Amino acid sequence: MDETVIPMAEFKRRERKKSRFNRTSTTTIMATAFPPIRWIVEGYVPEGLSVLAGRQKLGKTWLALDWAIAVACGGIAMGSIECEQGDVLYIDLENGQRRIKSRIEILFPDERLLPDLSRLDWVNKAPALNKGFIDAIDDWRMSAVSPRLVIIDVLQRVKPPGNANQTSYESDYASLAELQRWATEHRVAVVALHHTRKGGADDPLEALSGSNGLSACADTTLVLNRDANGTTLYVRGRDVEEKETAMNFTGGNWTVVGEASDVRRSGERGAILDVLRASTDPMSPADVAGALGKSSGAVKKMMFTMAKAGEIERLSRGRYRASKAGNLGNHGNQVEKHIQNQFHNGLQKGYRDE
Repeated sequence: MDETVIPMAEFKRRERKKSRFNRTSTTTIMATAFPPIRWIVEGYVPEGLSVLAGRQKLGKTWLALDWAIAVACGGIAMGSIECEQGDVLYIDLENGQRRIKSRIEILFPDERLLPDLSRLDWVNKAPALNKGFIDAIDDWRMSAVSPRLVIIDVLQRVKPPGNANQTSYESDYASLAELQRWATEHRVAVVALHHTRKGGADDPLEALSGSNGLSACADTTLVLNRDANGTTLYVRGRDVEEKETAMNFTGGNWTVVGEASDVRRSGERGAILDVLRASTDPMSPADVAGALGKSSGAVKKMMFTMAKAGEIERLSRGRYRASKAGNLGNHGNQVEKHIQNQFHNGLQKGYRDE
């Protein structure tokens, strides 16, 4: 017979059946061997919930399609990133099957080179996030051999309307919370496409349309953007190293060019060289800055660095000329070509449609 005596206060507490935390000690956590982060697109899309945002007609759908095909085939994403093969569910709520077929034909104009896309499934209708969406994608997960990636194109089509009793932040966060839990629990990547607001923001995450609740709830946020310096893909998240990558878009294909800071620097160097090569006389940094419409201080610093690298020659009285032997090297030449393609030729209109 168990004669354990329970203090009256503890007995009354148990009788009230109040909620209790399910606690885990630090010792247990530290002794647990957790599996490594499961990357879907290494360096960009890990397991969990991601939001891919960008302006309309910038190419978000093409980028998501690039990831979907790479994962479904066990191929290459963005021109250089190997992906482990798995099952993909693309929830396309804007385009329809005719446009889906057209886009795949653009990517693979020779049908003999069309890869096996049997592990990429499409859905064109879906319930709202609070009206059966989680049950639907879990049904897909249970039926797939190796579920890895779900793409929602676009988030606004399944996002429930705001709650009048909540702030916009609370409403946006709550709308994604269950989806985020599902993705984390099952180690599947869910990428939800979303728009950015007009006018941009100093912080890329502030540019997302709606409140900060979306980026706060998401494990990873990616922002596709284009400005005078070209097109970039910015990423920040709980399991992702923050970075900004320069991107190129040609014929429906997205490719990584390099770190955005390196590309911008190479582009600035190329512009300075062009000005010096076009001049018959040596030029001062102020002269070059005036020709480029840039800050004199920034151009002076860049020209000093270029002179040390042998790309330009520093003459007397602080003037410079292009070095006969100096050049940007192979990487710089590739970047210059990329910039020319981006800004002089432009993107083909048919490929920019989302």
